[in-house]
Amino acid sequence: MLKIPIFAAVFLSFFFAEDFTSYTQNIPNSNEKIEMVAIKGGKFMIGSPATEAARKPDEGPQKEVEISPFWMSKYETTWDTYLIFQNKELETEKNLKVDAIARPTKPYVEMSFGQGKNGGFPVCNVTQFAARAYCKWLYQTTGIFYRLPTEAEWEYAARAGTNTPYYFGDNPKEIGEYAWYFDNSNGAYKMVGGKKPNAWGLHDMYGNVAEWTSDFYEENYYSKISAKDPSNQMFELYPHTIKGGHWDDDADLLRSAARRPSTPRLKQRDPQIPRSKWWLTDAPFLGFRIVRPVIVPSQKEIDAYFALPPVDE
Repeated sequence: MLKIPIFAAVFLSFFFAEDFTSYTQNIPNSNEKIEMVAIKGGKFMIGSPATEAARKPDEGPQKEVEISPFWMSKYETTWDTYLIFQNKELETEKNLKVDAIARPTKPYVEMSFGQGKNGGFPVCNVTQFAARAYCKWLYQTTGIFYRLPTEAEWEYAARAGTNTPYYFGDNPKEIGEYAWYFDNSNGAYKMVGGKKPNAWGLHDMYGNVAEWTSDFYEENYYSKISAKDPSNQMFELYPHTIKGGHWDDDADLLRSAARRPSTPRLKQRDPQIPRSKWWLTDAPFLGFRIVRPVIVPSQKEIDAYFALPPVDE
């Protein structure tokens, strides 16, 4: 068990009492901002019970896990903020606190596929590596450590204290009030925040675009999952866990417990050799959102997180 010194425990108690609230992260030298929602820590049952309709084998066995508090972005990451990262002229390495940040290569096609970019549309067609690089850029520009959520953090936040298939209950017919999916999307994503949020104030946790997590996907992951802040980090390119479902999915794929692996099919039409580490060609339905842990990792841990290399195909 991790033991926190008395002074640290006192500090954390003071922190939670005084500062653990939702906030807005401004992007320096721009008009863009990211709304961050405070997610209190707690325990929940990850996965789905054997009796849940449309349940798949990789959603079990259910296990109780404990999650430490964190902040999560209220909305999916938008093109508006991502394009600042993509287009910014970056500082030289000698002026950075950690390794220099690479920026995305020029895409070979218009990556929204005509679904829209300006005004609050979710970014799509980005690799997990690109999403992590965006987090690194945020860290360098704000001084605050942001990262992708683990699979457990994502599901904990999506459930918002519920244990039903959806955070609004059991009836999939109600999902149109909360999500853009196959039956109401007209074949494209929509501006973020257009549907009702869950009880913790998070929008589009279901549908619109599916979302990257930081975890490596294993079908039997829950059989060996850690009881406290589980994280499944590996260097392999495929597969990683994707959560939330998207605008072209049926309602059952939007359940809180539903999970899927990334595969090479996400970039099967990539014309580059080797294939791009930044862009997908076949995932106009896949984006991400970010989290910020309350307990800040050490500089060594932060450097290690951002140093994870892309894996060539």
